[in-house]
Amino acid sequence: MIPRNTVDKIIETAHVEEVVGEFITLKKRGANLLGLCPFHGEKTPSFTVSPVKGIYKCFGCGKAGNSVNFVMDHLQLSYPEALKWLAKKYNIEVVEREITPEEREQQTERASMLIVMQYAQRYFTETMMSTDEGKSIGLGYFKERSLRDDIIQKFQLGYSLEERNAFTIAAVKGGYMPKYLAKTGMSILSNRYVEGKEITQSDLFDRYAGRVMFPIQDDGGRVVAFGGRTLSSDKKTAKYINSPETEIYNKSKILYGLWLGKKAIQDKDSCYLVEGYMDVIAMHQAGIENVVASSGTSLTVDQIKSIHRFTKNIVVLYDGDEAGQKASNRAIPLLLEEGMNVKLLQFPANDDPDSYSRKVTIQEFQDYIENNVTDFLYFKAKKLKNETKNDPIKRAGVIKDIVENIAVIPDNIIRSIYVKECSHIMEMEESVLQQEVNKIRRKTQSKGTSGTSTYSEQAPTAPPENFELIETETQEKENFLFDSEERELLRIMLTHGKALITIDAEDEDDTSHELEITLGEFVLFELWRDEIGFENPIHQTVLDEYVKEVSNQRLPDIQYFSASQNPLVSSFVINNIISNYELSSKWAHFGVHVNQEINNIKKGTQHLLYSLKEKKLHSYISEKQELLKTAKDEEIEAIQKEIMHLTQLKSRVNKLLGRIIVK
Repeated sequence: MIPRNTVDKIIETAHVEEVVGEFITLKKRGANLLGLCPFHGEKTPSFTVSPVKGIYKCFGCGKAGNSVNFVMDHLQLSYPEALKWLAKKYNIEVVEREITPEEREQQTERASMLIVMQYAQRYFTETMMSTDEGKSIGLGYFKERSLRDDIIQKFQLGYSLEERNAFTIAAVKGGYMPKYLAKTGMSILSNRYVEGKEITQSDLFDRYAGRVMFPIQDDGGRVVAFGGRTLSSDKKTAKYINSPETEIYNKSKILYGLWLGKKAIQDKDSCYLVEGYMDVIAMHQAGIENVVASSGTSLTVDQIKSIHRFTKNIVVLYDGDEAGQKASNRAIPLLLEEGMNVKLLQFPANDDPDSYSRKVTIQEFQDYIENNVTDFLYFKAKKLKNETKNDPIKRAGVIKDIVENIAVIPDNIIRSIYVKECSHIMEMEESVLQQEVNKIRRKTQSKGTSGTSTYSEQAPTAPPENFELIETETQEKENFLFDSEERELLRIMLTHGKALITIDAEDEDDTSHELEITLGEFVLFELWRDEIGFENPIHQTVLDEYVKEVSNQRLPDIQYFSASQNPLVSSFVINNIISNYELSSKWAHFGVHVNQEINNIKKGTQHLLYSLKEKKLHSYISEKQELLKTAKDEEIEAIQKEIMHLTQLKSRVNKLLGRIIVK
């Protein structure tokens, strides 16, 4: 368990704008920062960060929280794991008590798998650097590719011995459970294994024997998978094998190199997209770090969204051969549809970023990339125009292909510009191309395959300038009768709970005098005296925690609850309790003076308590009236007396509220 003072230090140090800024690009908007939400697909920024309040809020999907909540949601970590991740980032020492064997056994499967992957990376790196086979074969291969020592270390490259179960034996000997070696895909179940029995070392063999190893990290820096390249010349052996899909690795969402390149992508406001692991590594060695690869799979929409969080400008670097061109042709429409600004860079025939970087100097490589980037549509139109000069049928096919690419672009203005430019290049009437674009878009929209159009325009979801933490329509929530009073009482207790007020009190001998008490304690006393609990479960959860802290001689505030390890509590407090409307000092220039809430806090709190009590009494009366309908004769009189008593109490409360009851 992490001590509370350490938790407070982590939360105080981990500024939300710094933490969130590691994962998405944020741009200044008034007092706040704005970016694309990492929790749902969007093209119009609706994710707002308030450095002053230390929180974030998405006005598209409703996600909200502080720096710890963000790390929990984005990296799929538990509360303690998120705290440790932040502590590591800010060099804060976390001293925990030793966990028991029972607690160790209860560690989550996901955490155990991540621990196995961390061990595997260390094992493969040490194997390459310290064994004869590793140095001669694994390290020898990377040296042949002209990789420097600092680059090998930066990418944590390694080697897996040719012995078929060397890794498995070492891992089990090191205390790692065989079942997690199998679940991560690092080891494979042999034919000897009988379904249903406990997995043992003898049931496993290594997946990557005799391969150089490329660790694949998520954008939080954790190793979640590997790519392994064979050094065998046997054509029957797959050149690359990658980790299978697991609980910690979804290959369609992970980009190789994003963890190491995301800061450079933000700084340069541009990203290079390449095909393979070695292409990424070669670019880094050449001093170009804003680069990613699609991790051994065709580019996916989720991967594009990961890039889009940092920049909308992408340069596709593809091999000069036919396979490279086909790969880029598959990727480009997806990139355009996601609102990316796409450019192309083609290497000479039979070259890729890795091979070309070894043929020229670093400066020549950088110059080539800088001087040969071209807007993809212009490049494609000019290239295909030259190839189909004397063939009208091919020319028509080329035009159709270009029009289909233009049609997927979501932005009206950008589409119009491309239509105009391409009509000039292809020597065609602009109106004809525009007609074809419109026809394709209408046809696509009319299909409605999943209830939404592939190319439909996205309505802007940008938040208001003052970052009001309003509750969005996407947040499903039951409409409880007492919600407004319960929520407001909690807001006042958390915002002004430490404020001192004076109330009338009596001693044991019935002597009246004035008593000074905190507002939070006053509300708790009033609720306790009338045995009132909160109907909304999340409200009651917060109230219970408040009571617990008060019993320990502490009055918790907003900061305490917004840092709660219960994400439901912290999200509720951020969405509903933090003041949405902060008085601007500008009003004073116009002679407008607004009375501050704290000046009338006692009266306002009493009014809320009376209002809640009135609703409770009304509810009790309704319940008793329902009982009358099925009551036995001997029960009716007693129930009627209760209704009369409750009605009298309700009348008194209404008088205190200043309400006139009309019968």
